[in-house]
Amino acid sequence: MLAQPPIWFILIAFLSVIGPLVILHELGHYLVGRAFGVGADSFSFGFGPELFGWTDKRGTRWKVSLIPLGGYVKFAGDADAVSRPGAEPLTPEEHDRSFHTKPWWQRFLIVLAGPATNFIVAILIFAGLFVALGIPRSAPVVGMVMPNSAAASIGLKPGDRIEAIGSTSISSFEDILRTVSLRPGEQLDIRFSRNGVEQVRPVRLGETERRDQFGQAARIGQLGVATTRLEWIHPPLLSVIPEATRYTFSLTRSMITGLGQILTGERSVKEMGGTLKIAQVAGQQASLGMFQFIQLVALISINLGFINLLPVPMLDGGHLFFYLVEAVRRRPVSDRVQEWAFRGGLALILALLLFTTTNDLNSFGVWARLGRLIGGQA
Repeated sequence: MLAQPPIWFILIAFLSVIGPLVILHELGHYLVGRAFGVGADSFSFGFGPELFGWTDKRGTRWKVSLIPLGGYVKFAGDADAVSRPGAEPLTPEEHDRSFHTKPWWQRFLIVLAGPATNFIVAILIFAGLFVALGIPRSAPVVGMVMPNSAAASIGLKPGDRIEAIGSTSISSFEDILRTVSLRPGEQLDIRFSRNGVEQVRPVRLGETERRDQFGQAARIGQLGVATTRLEWIHPPLLSVIPEATRYTFSLTRSMITGLGQILTGERSVKEMGGTLKIAQVAGQQASLGMFQFIQLVALISINLGFINLLPVPMLDGGHLFFYLVEAVRRRPVSDRVQEWAFRGGLALILALLLFTTTNDLNSFGVWARLGRLIGGQA
């Protein structure tokens, strides 16, 4: 088992991931806003008091702030960094460059550009890795069947080709691993072909607890099959971006599945991690080498894009939902409704932050140590 990296290393790794990814997210908003003629009052690298900055010829204040946890863009007409409209009347010039006076579809695209940028960053990272290393791609053909496994219980044999697991189509052995690992103990159908004849059999997947190099446990599903040959394929350059896009959205689908399992009670809410957990994992992966760290940057970029698309007020997804409602009603949602929605969204985000932080501290063993300390145990 590997030792945990020091706190200073974890902090540097975390800031090296979160800071640039949030800045790129905000830069996506900014560039599309500029394309539609929206002015930006400020673009902040970080939060809190300004340390230093400069004002460009368009009147945008570019500043570096005290807390280096990302950043934000404040468009003309915004009352604050979460883009609520200001209450003061606008001059004709301010009206033309204000974010909130633009058509709903332009505002929609400006807001969508942030999460989209995070997905594009992940796609480009994976594309670079595929060019440098190749794509792990093995046919979804059973090479070995583990005794007393879920696969053995339904009579799977070497040479069987797995076509689907539950509602998920399978095109590679890597798809099998990703799909099964998310469904510990779940009952579902396995569709496979043997000698050209397709068969469907129900199976309850096995489950096991697996620990990584740092001793952290995770509950994963098991089918009990293995491949006899792992291939690394170097795709043609023209197909690298499509392959990286498919891979990115496959990971996004896995995130949606995991979130759905938590919401339906199939997975414990204790598995939800927050900022502290992200920081710990960032430090761990950075300590393993640049390759693992770059992979983690891509995964966190996907997470950032996905989370921001959730229809929660205060997040980009909440704004997108309001713009779609505006498109249907042909008039904006009232300021009062938006205000209450933003308050509710803020309360939800703060509650989620508190909950995930509690989970993180529990996974670090903090509560257990406090309990022993209070109880007078060594």
